[in-house]
Amino acid sequence: MDSIAVTFGQRVRSIRKQRGLSQERLSEMCDLHPTYIGQIERGEKNASLETIMRICRGLNVSPSELFKNMSADGEKNTAETIYELILEMPAREQKAVLDIVKSIKNIIG
Repeated sequence: MDSIAVTFGQRVRSIRKQRGLSQERLSEMCDLHPTYIGQIERGEKNASLETIMRICRGLNVSPSELFKNMSADGEKNTAETIYELILEMPAREQKAVLDIVKSIKNIIG
């Protein structure tokens, strides 16, 4: 799979989940098929510019926000990856991760 398609799809999924939207609801808002949204999120399909703009409207984000912190090769920076993973966790687990990170920071200075 194309790494930029995978990274883009992960970004779409992350923002969709932050907004509390199902793939079905996002697909309705974008006037796209739910299967197609799933394929984009898994990096199986490359989205056209028109599709990207529909997704932006559905997610209520600008294209720059959608592509934020993505490099030219499609790889996210480490902080963005950590941020997206933590957002998917319940609040209790987020707190535990924060405590762990603070402990590590204190150890390594």
